[in-house]
Amino acid sequence: MGTTGRPGRGRAGGAYRRVIGLTGPLLPCVSFLGRLPTATIQFGSVLLVARTHGSLTTAGLTGGALALGEVVCGPLVGRLADRHGQRTVVLAFSLVNAVAVAVLVAGALAGLPAPALVLLGAVAGATVPLVGPLARARLVALARRSGASEATVGAALSFESTLDELSFVLGPALVGLAAVLAHPAYAMAAAAALVATCGTAFALHPTSHATTPVGEHPGRPAEPPVDGRVGAAPADPPAHARAEAFPPAHARGEAVPPSPAPAAPGPLRKRPPRPPMPPGVPGLFAALALQGAVFGACQAGITAFTGRYGQADQAGLVYAAMGVMSAVAGLAMAAVPERVGARTRWRLATGAALALSLPLLGTRGLPALYAVVTVLGVAYAPHLITVFGLLERAVAPSRLAETMGVATSALVGGQALAVAVTGRLAETHGPTAAFAVASAAAGLAFVLALTVRPATYAGEPGHALHTRVPDGPDDPHRGAVL
Repeated sequence: MGTTGRPGRGRAGGAYRRVIGLTGPLLPCVSFLGRLPTATIQFGSVLLVARTHGSLTTAGLTGGALALGEVVCGPLVGRLADRHGQRTVVLAFSLVNAVAVAVLVAGALAGLPAPALVLLGAVAGATVPLVGPLARARLVALARRSGASEATVGAALSFESTLDELSFVLGPALVGLAAVLAHPAYAMAAAAALVATCGTAFALHPTSHATTPVGEHPGRPAEPPVDGRVGAAPADPPAHARAEAFPPAHARGEAVPPSPAPAAPGPLRKRPPRPPMPPGVPGLFAALALQGAVFGACQAGITAFTGRYGQADQAGLVYAAMGVMSAVAGLAMAAVPERVGARTRWRLATGAALALSLPLLGTRGLPALYAVVTVLGVAYAPHLITVFGLLERAVAPSRLAETMGVATSALVGGQALAVAVTGRLAETHGPTAAFAVASAAAGLAFVLALTVRPATYAGEPGHALHTRVPDGPDDPHRGAVL
């Protein structure tokens, strides 16, 4: 999926330096810590309720309700961020989510009945502030508004996906460590504190202006995302993205005031209608749901496999090995030459996932499981990065945060459904049955990559935040689903 040698490493290093130049070093740290609670509370809620109530059924229902709340309300959070900007939305949801998680912990420790815990779990999931998807949308907006190249935008998506991978590896590991050393409630309380502090810091960071809706007051353009760093990418060619984002009044067909003095903020202008989702976007959402199904089926299969060999405590380490390898592969994606188009990368990633999942069906012994699962992780992050990149190119900027929220919900929903289904299969038919579902989901994702042709958003004159470029000879501005 990548290139090797010094030129590739130099290209990747330069791309990531430009990405950090867009945000400064603080935002990645804050966004990573702010998304860590999302990876912590689902697994933590299961361990917490299992410890306090001694019932795996109640624990599973609570964790499932939490995941369902996040899946259902994730797109709503993204849509609110598109309409009102990230600052207000993330700040409100971060504080509410911190309270919801704290109440869930207190309810579990107080011995509340199962229905009450399920309800509290659903509220905790519904109020997740989606720091990860919104950080991705913010970083892409910063890159586009600064006139960054496609290589820098791709590196930004790789960087964000790597942070996601690391959070979803580290979060459950910290919960497990807290459960072994003390009590899962400590990990859940730490998650509440993190989402309150780091979610607030992410919301109030100066770069939140990058996602402020444009042109809400006539005569005054929205503030550009200035924090002393935007536009400082050294190697990217200059562009006129800012002039396109904020066209003059005569370019919008409005009367030019006779006085050169800036107009005072007036009443809010009527919002333009929301542009529809292009035809190929549902196929990309389906690909992410299938990727989540691969995750969930592998998780159930690994758990059953390690339990069969009397090493159930190894399941988390095996899954973590896959996540670490996926994160490394995600970072390496910035070294892939630009001539390798996004649709080509999509096909290669899904084809690799299918091919590398097949050895799971015949794996025997823990060392072999470690080896096969670790290698399989090579295909995961490249697939996620590529699909997120295709989505970013396909949708209107005014729907980017919502799109990232729907994409995350598809991924989480596919994983949760697969865990529920394949967990039962693994109990009755062994881990091979769960691994077979993972391979089948990978195969369906490969079929989608071969048949779906995502569109490239062209924008409307005077309204587009940026101009998309063709992906290459294999993707010339086509949007049909074959």
